[in-house]
Amino acid sequence: MTQFNFFLKLLRDSFRDLIPIIVVILFFQLAIIQSVPEGWLGTAIGLGIVGVGLAIFLQGLEIGIFPIGESLARDFAKNGTFLWVLFFAFLIGFGTTIAEPALAVIADKAASISSGRIDATILRLVVAGSVGFAIFLGVYRIYKGHPIHYYIIVGYVLVVSVTFFAPKEIIGLAYDLGGVTTSTVTVPLVAALGIGLASSIKGRNPVIDGFGLIAFASLTPMIFVQIYGIAVYNLVEAKTVAAITIDASVSTVADITAQSLLIGIFNVVKDVAPILLIILFFQYVVLKKKIENLKTVFLGFILVIIGLDAFILGLEMGLFNLGETMAYQLTKSGSIMMIYSFAFAIGFSTTMAEPALMAIAKKAKEISDGKINDFALRIFVAFGVAVGIALGAFRIVDGGHIHYYIIFGYILVILLTSIAPKYIVPIAYDSGGVTTSTVTVPLVAALGIGLATNIEGRYPLIDGFGLIAFASLFPMITVMLYGIIIEKLGVKSDTEIEAANILRDTLIDAENMDLATINIDGSDRRHSLPMDFSAVVILVPIEKKLDAIQAASKAGAPGVTVLRADGIGLGKMDNFYRTSFEANDALLLFLLPQSLVKPVIKSIIHSLHITTTGKGIAFAFPLTHMKGISLNRHDIFVNRKDHKNPENDVEKLIKEDEEKAFEKIEEGSKIINEESKELK
Repeated sequence: MTQFNFFLKLLRDSFRDLIPIIVVILFFQLAIIQSVPEGWLGTAIGLGIVGVGLAIFLQGLEIGIFPIGESLARDFAKNGTFLWVLFFAFLIGFGTTIAEPALAVIADKAASISSGRIDATILRLVVAGSVGFAIFLGVYRIYKGHPIHYYIIVGYVLVVSVTFFAPKEIIGLAYDLGGVTTSTVTVPLVAALGIGLASSIKGRNPVIDGFGLIAFASLTPMIFVQIYGIAVYNLVEAKTVAAITIDASVSTVADITAQSLLIGIFNVVKDVAPILLIILFFQYVVLKKKIENLKTVFLGFILVIIGLDAFILGLEMGLFNLGETMAYQLTKSGSIMMIYSFAFAIGFSTTMAEPALMAIAKKAKEISDGKINDFALRIFVAFGVAVGIALGAFRIVDGGHIHYYIIFGYILVILLTSIAPKYIVPIAYDSGGVTTSTVTVPLVAALGIGLATNIEGRYPLIDGFGLIAFASLFPMITVMLYGIIIEKLGVKSDTEIEAANILRDTLIDAENMDLATINIDGSDRRHSLPMDFSAVVILVPIEKKLDAIQAASKAGAPGVTVLRADGIGLGKMDNFYRTSFEANDALLLFLLPQSLVKPVIKSIIHSLHITTTGKGIAFAFPLTHMKGISLNRHDIFVNRKDHKNPENDVEKLIKEDEEKAFEKIEEGSKIINEESKELK
């Protein structure tokens, strides 16, 4: 039942995140293009399937991929198999990238761009090898505890340096390949591996050290592909090859048949299978340990396969073709501002629905103890993607060189890295790699190629690429700005909030020494009120203890402290030193509001016949400075000195007390914030 409720929550969140895409498409289709799209019913059904598939996919991640990835990381860290975990990291990066469908398509296009100089298979091996090396290097960094920004800055310098020597035909392609190599399945597993290692290795912080692997996987392909391009363009002669035409055109809705469904399932299984095989090999052969909850883990992988297939199916049922058609129509319209607006809006809306980003954002919130809000993080990432794609569209229209934009962006990233909070930097770097995946890439690619095809003086095979690189760069900037903003606003983690509340309560108690500080109904709601209390002490034979407690409870006593006691008549003792004192009495201590004192004493003396034939003593004395006692609402309002209408004053009293409390601790809160800043 718990899993079902969790699925319903994911389903609700999925459809909430699809709303921006629907709004953008409806607005541009009806208000700008002013036509009702063909096959709108299929598009609507496709969006419904996307929402359901996304929820299934995310639930599969939670019960399958995340637990097994973190478990492997813990076992690797515990057993000290440093070389094995590095080998595992390389295989995960290489194995999942070489099977990436988007990479295969781009590699084929690259072969035609180069007039046969670039071999599609070799290009895929270069990219997969660079991703494997990136994960390898990222895990090595976690083990050694090196700051991530040193690696990233060196990587940016290498990217920019190589760009000046790379042929213009390869630059945009290389930058784009940095954004499409991190697939929807790979990202959560790699993130779980990094966070698991950082959580298990002494001296590592899961927030600061756990993130960053995805950033490495996005950065290294840009370097390796450009180096490969320099080599082939200088050493390999051009050949006459059949050109692969890439045009922006009006797409058609994909036909959904039983065969296409089977092919879709097969393709997703093919993408997930290498990950599963690598995990099984290292779990059973290297670590020689059984997988805990094996059935649940396999169920998680099955849900990932079903969810991802449904997600892709829903996109193919109309969303892709509708987005591509709109990109084509807008580039034909000649309205430059509409193109920029569409680029911004489609970048924002598709990123908000990106499954990999949702997974990373949830994990960031979890390990940051609530300081990072997952929805706010996704908003800032989506805004960065939107700005990046809009600026990339401007670059195509303006005809500027892509590397000038990239260099300026990297400089800005480096500057922000020096001033942003340490915990946000690795998350910001990773955000650039999770934004260009299943949803975003097709629509962004269609827009870029459409612009380059329809603007005079632009070449689709040279200028059409690069938008994905912009979509990967600018989220790093906006996420670091998000970290700076939450620090300026003083946003605290759940633990810090709890500690602040405890300190606040202490300040309230110290400030209101003339009042009684009370917990309402046993909760953590504390209020300082003008109330009188007394201590009622009952001394009875030990065998009468339970009778006295029951009598006090009937009279309304909320609690009692029981002590064992001994008592003797001093007048009958000849030698105090030879007397053996044994506890044969019970001392019952009641801390009561004034209105309960008489009823409790009366109930006890009547029940035990203390004033007639029974044995025992009962007395009371007033108390001051009462702190920490818990009472129910009825007792509180009956016993207040200034109450007039107890039943109607409940909420009013609570509000008044809270306002007074916050006024009295305002100065104390300022001191706490100043001390927290000094500690940081």
